[in-house]
Amino acid sequence: MKLPRNLPRLGVNELNLKSILKELKLNESSISMILGAIVIVVVGVLVVNYFKDRGSTIPGLSEEGAGKTHTVVAGDTLWSIAERYYGSGFNWVDISNANSLENPGAIETGQTLTIPDVTPKLATTVKPAADTNTISGATYEVVRGDSLWNIAVRAYGDGYRWVEIATENDLANPDLIHAGNILVLPR
Repeated sequence: MKLPRNLPRLGVNELNLKSILKELKLNESSISMILGAIVIVVVGVLVVNYFKDRGSTIPGLSEEGAGKTHTVVAGDTLWSIAERYYGSGFNWVDISNANSLENPGAIETGQTLTIPDVTPKLATTVKPAADTNTISGATYEVVRGDSLWNIAVRAYGDGYRWVEIATENDLANPDLIHAGNILVLPR
């Protein structure tokens, strides 16, 4: 069979490709079915692997006698380890002391730490003690170390009222008061 000269000649590879494409076109539904089955199997394997280790313990933790040990993983700090075991990061000092750490800020991945059996430390706030040196009189004698701010706090409970004291006493320079000065406190 002779082909016209203006048509390009098809090589063996091109004929094979055309025949393969025809076969694929005919089997398109079968191929889709196979690919769908592969997707379902992969999703099934992922789900099984996800739920397989759900009940296991966290790697790096183990019980030993009265104390526990912890193997440091990347990102661990003594604070985060203390939070995990005691519910409070403030116990990091106990972990540091139990392991005789010279530099508590330098723990390394893979290092095994002993977790001591201590009571959790809670954050506490200390209320400042009430100042017993309140000023109740109409005048006040300045002592060394006083400032108008401190005097106003003790006299009125409000440091911003120092301006009233300065105005009442006609102070040219409110930053300059001397021990022994008698100030009138407006009430």
